[in-house]
Amino acid sequence: MIDDGTGLFTIGQLARSAGLSVRTIRYWSDEGALPPVARSSGGYRLYDAGSVARLELIRTLRELGLGLDDVREVLAGETTVAEVAATHVTALDAQIRALKVTRAVLSTVARRGSTAEEMTLMNKLARLSTAERRRILEEFADEMFRGLDTADPVIRERMRNTAVDLPDEPTPEQVDAWVELVELLQDPEFRAQMRAAAEFNAADRGHDTPAGASLWFVRRLVQLAADARERGIAPEAPEAEEVLRELLGDADRATERAAVLERLEATSNDRVARYRELLAVVKGGGPVPAHREEFGWVVAALRARPGR
Repeated sequence: MIDDGTGLFTIGQLARSAGLSVRTIRYWSDEGALPPVARSSGGYRLYDAGSVARLELIRTLRELGLGLDDVREVLAGETTVAEVAATHVTALDAQIRALKVTRAVLSTVARRGSTAEEMTLMNKLARLSTAERRRILEEFADEMFRGLDTADPVIRERMRNTAVDLPDEPTPEQVDAWVELVELLQDPEFRAQMRAAAEFNAADRGHDTPAGASLWFVRRLVQLAADARERGIAPEAPEAEEVLRELLGDADRATERAAVLERLEATSNDRVARYRELLAVVKGGGPVPAHREEFGWVVAALRARPGR
């Protein structure tokens, strides 16, 4: 306080009492957040006890990350501290999510030993919005089933409506799986495999075939093959014939079994199984069994009987 009986402070005295630099207080003053209450005869800024309280509030708000525009609105009574705090909580949440994605991407880059180009692509893919991620899968499904009116509608909708979104706290494994999934969806060979599988599905169905019948067949195959494996029946063993008859019914002719084998080879290969696994990892669910062993058993059993 200056010794003239006015109870006013110079900017230097105010800075020392608050533990701040003169430069900081002068900047806040110039920006209109802490205007002086008076000027000395020499033109120097002077502040009062109210300025001290105002300065403490400014410092607190700035330490919490508020910009000077928000600070001025609070001080002018144009908004409340609670309203500004709520706005900043939302902004901080978004920043925290972005930082967690950045951390996951960098962890994946470090683990994979990625190049600068791979890191750039990974970062771009990881930051796609939910709508953009969904669009990628919808366009893939639309291409797979384009023009195939008799394809199982349940299968079609399951593919189109597969919601894929990285969680707020993605793990490096989820970021890695999402990048691998997008790479797989863009691979021409994989797209051709999936298109062939869709064409087989459509060819096996008529317009009066119940929706979801394809899923029933898959569940039946897994059940019978798992039971056969549990009983120790080898695909080439005579007992495997009974399992195939139970699965395929009247499809006993060689040409019909060859057609079934061709369809299974198109829909149960390792890349299709990997596609399902990657979806499960990205979505954060538990591991989804690809039933590689069960499909492999049926394929092996059919291959062992080419002439039947």
